[in-house]
Amino acid sequence: MSLTIASHEFKPRAFALVPCAGVGERAGVGGPKQYHPIAGKAVVAHTLAALAAVPRLAATLVVLSPGDTQFEQHVPGFEGEHGWVARVGGASRAESVANGLGELLARGAQPHDWVLVHDAARCLIQPDWVERLIDACEDDEVGGLLALPLADTLKAAVVGSQGEARVQATVDRAGKWAAQTPQMFRLGLLRPALLSALADPETAAAITDEASAIEALGHQPRLVQGAYDNFKVTWPGDFALAERLLATRP
Repeated sequence: MSLTIASHEFKPRAFALVPCAGVGERAGVGGPKQYHPIAGKAVVAHTLAALAAVPRLAATLVVLSPGDTQFEQHVPGFEGEHGWVARVGGASRAESVANGLGELLARGAQPHDWVLVHDAARCLIQPDWVERLIDACEDDEVGGLLALPLADTLKAAVVGSQGEARVQATVDRAGKWAAQTPQMFRLGLLRPALLSALADPETAAAITDEASAIEALGHQPRLVQGAYDNFKVTWPGDFALAERLLATRP
């Protein structure tokens, strides 16, 4: 019996971490895009509802800016046994995630536990996509992320004489993937990776997601097939597209 208990106690858990401290200036909606309504609910409310439907997630931590006064209004009743909020957001995504990882440790998460970092603005995420990532990475030495192999022709741009964008070159798309979230890594690997990157301004500027911090340590995160619907609501037109897609779901 003691062996069974020990085995259960040391089995890694999985936590979701949702950085939600940004202002969403590119979205053009007059405020933080995570609180803009889509299909009757705030963007982040759709995101958190999908994560709550993933049984293997022990809890979801939302990282807010220290001055956030809107979250509870837009996601009423979120906090509880499996829904946690921490107003520890930083000046960058990496800082917010690192601070959130520290909060998970303070709440009892262990270094060997998995953390799935997911963008608040990827509100079309579906539980089975998250399950697919967990299935692929739970026995992986490094961890991984949802991503899509690029299908479009890529162009490198240069600014023209009148300030317009012009093609500088066509970029080879072979072997290139578009990163999505969630991105799943062990807490004990991801937190040191982010803290190390944040300590060097040049490195920190290149850390645009969690995988890039892991890569900076010399690791190769696993790429797991994502979905076209799992886009990040960023530009004004994205909100209308997200609403149409949500309307087609059961």
